[in-house]
Amino acid sequence: MRRCARAVAVVGAAAATGLAGITVPAQAAENYGQYSMFGKRRAGQHWSGGQVGGQWAWKPLSSTTSEISWGDPKKWPPSYAEKFVRSGDWLMLDGWRDNGTYYKLRVTKEQIGDVNCKNLKTFATSGPQHYVKWTIPSTGYCLKAWGTITEQSSGKVVDFGHTQIWYPPASCSNRYLGKQTCIKQWESWWDNNGSPGKPIKRKLDRDQYIARGQGMAFKIHQFYPKTWNSEAKSYWNW
Repeated sequence: MRRCARAVAVVGAAAATGLAGITVPAQAAENYGQYSMFGKRRAGQHWSGGQVGGQWAWKPLSSTTSEISWGDPKKWPPSYAEKFVRSGDWLMLDGWRDNGTYYKLRVTKEQIGDVNCKNLKTFATSGPQHYVKWTIPSTGYCLKAWGTITEQSSGKVVDFGHTQIWYPPASCSNRYLGKQTCIKQWESWWDNNGSPGKPIKRKLDRDQYIARGQGMAFKIHQFYPKTWNSEAKSYWNW
């Protein structure tokens, strides 16, 4: 109520001084790149239980394409790297490289809905996965994707399902870097890797907080297959 009263008082004062007719420029919407640091040579380490939990690094390949590697800093660089491509107002997941080959991801159905994963509407049935909106909306949204991952060296196919909820910017903090502003991603990954033709099974549920001007993995809360938490301790440009 006090916040409401203050807003009314400010509007009243503006009207009394003749300022009510002045148009205030709208604040420019933020984008995913400002948080994830996509397109930059950016890296970071996140810690868990007093020791390094993992490391990540972005590697730009072009003005619209970057790879992100995740792995153990003692065994850096890893063979694993995910490939993301900016297309219009979306960042698309094309696939990833690992084990000396490339895994091409293609959707058969994608849906978008509200932050509760209700009011879902199908908006794509082919192509790479629409991973996250580039321009950050003021409200959260849900993305659901189903499709296939094809190992290019062998032709082996894995079916997958991926649900994400993206939340708008909010205050966040961790023990090492203090208070920041983050967007949050909740995700649930399902696949039938190792059991071709069988129903997909849940493999991962987690939250990830991505900090403005810092990058990925500011905080990670994993819920499945086991509880695990980590917090970013350092970020750097390379």
